[in-house]
Amino acid sequence: MIDVLVAGGGPAGLATAIHAALAGMEAVVVEPRAAPVDKACGEGVMPGGVAALAAMGAPVEGRGFRGIHYLDGRREARAAFAAGPGLGVRRTSLHAALWQRAAELGVKTVTGRITRADQDRDGVSAIGLRARWLVAADGLHSPLRRSLGLDLPVRGPRRYGLRRHYRIEPWSDFVEVHWSGAGEAYVTPVGDDLVGVAVLSSARRGFEEHLRGFPGLARRLSGPAVTPVRGAGPLRQAVRSRRAGRVLLVGDAAGYVDALTGEGVSLAVRSAELLVGCLAADRPQDYDGAWLRLSRTHRLLTAALVQAARRPGTARLVVPAARRLPRLFAGVVRVLA
Repeated sequence: MIDVLVAGGGPAGLATAIHAALAGMEAVVVEPRAAPVDKACGEGVMPGGVAALAAMGAPVEGRGFRGIHYLDGRREARAAFAAGPGLGVRRTSLHAALWQRAAELGVKTVTGRITRADQDRDGVSAIGLRARWLVAADGLHSPLRRSLGLDLPVRGPRRYGLRRHYRIEPWSDFVEVHWSGAGEAYVTPVGDDLVGVAVLSSARRGFEEHLRGFPGLARRLSGPAVTPVRGAGPLRQAVRSRRAGRVLLVGDAAGYVDALTGEGVSLAVRSAELLVGCLAADRPQDYDGAWLRLSRTHRLLTAALVQAARRPGTARLVVPAARRLPRLFAGVVRVLA
């Protein structure tokens, strides 16, 4: 019998398999796509995520950044990290590094997709495989989560993300967050001659139309766009629980607030370690509460910022407030890092 069967071979699923292997468990990953897989991702890994990747033996090459820089066209505020730099890295490079590390540790991969599973007192069965535990790391709109009845309804406007890359030398060693009444635009340095631009908004429109809402940023993007636009959403996902019997949820499948604070990858790899620790201790019942504690600050701060971003009037106050209260802004950035 397999110890840990992982549905989904993205960063969260691969991190789970790596930690399982490091704990002496047999792990098998089921993923329908060939590596590396690209997704609509802001591609900024916070310092805590960089440290977690290194501890897994999966260092990733990229472009370092020193902190977060808020701008609204007239005002700006910036805060540096206290615990070392973050890392701007192409999603494909991150995925390839995790895939390679998993393979080095003997993690097996199976081409396929798990959308439902049968479980009993002793294990879980899916697509002809039998395991003690099944980890659903199958993304924002997790089919496994839905099949288990763990989805909760989400109220309020739906937000979406779009991302593409431009061939241009990064002009800052900070991640820039441009605010407007219609959404936010992120600029992440991901290479010596490449920046990623991600837009978050509840308005459904094309990438170029979104960019017109950030004229200062649009003028900066003199280099050509070198990747197609990729999208994701709705971003907010509410979850009843992160465990149903012998199935546990990790990564975006475990619930998601928004990409506004850029902690997705960091939280995914750290919660993967947490999940495996609960299984290794034979305490799976502890995982849901431990996940809530790990993500509490992220969830509260992200929800507050999303609430402010929902209305043009309050969105316009975010950068002035960060500028007037630099210690508070720096404290928030350091906590999220």
